[in-house]
Amino acid sequence: GGYLTKLCEDYGIVTKKRPFSEEESSRSMFYEIDDNFLRFWFRFVYRYQSAIELKAYGRLREFVLRDYKTFSGRALESYFAKKLAESGEWTRMGNWWDRKGENEIDLIAVDEFGRRILFCEVKRNAERIKAGTLREKADAFLRVHSCYAAFTPDYRALSLADM
Repeated sequence: GGYLTKLCEDYGIVTKKRPFSEEESSRSMFYEIDDNFLRFWFRFVYRYQSAIELKAYGRLREFVLRDYKTFSGRALESYFAKKLAESGEWTRMGNWWDRKGENEIDLIAVDEFGRRILFCEVKRNAERIKAGTLREKADAFLRVHSCYAAFTPDYRALSLADM
């Protein structure tokens, strides 16, 4: 507990993540390393340290190539979240998942003054984004969080091409 608190509050390396619009007391949460370098280090270097020590660089390369799409997808979500935050248009942001694990929205941004809500699906490849699926997930979110039902919704598909 003490070490995790220091990593979160003192050093800003780890962040507590919870679904958008959940209470502080919600148990539906996890911790995530914020720094992309450290996230890469623990995902590939530390995890496969024995392969490095054995100089099995070919195998290490296979591991990295296999898992890099997933790793970089999360980094892309972080990039777009920072980009939206820097725009100054939004008053709240985050990602959302339901308790059953059936629906997940990569990025939600709310403008409480303009009464707008933005739902974003983030993928490396734009062709893999399905607008209908995003709308279904947004509907599931709005059913749970009816306080946003009167907000004007907008939907965006974001990919590497939008950087």
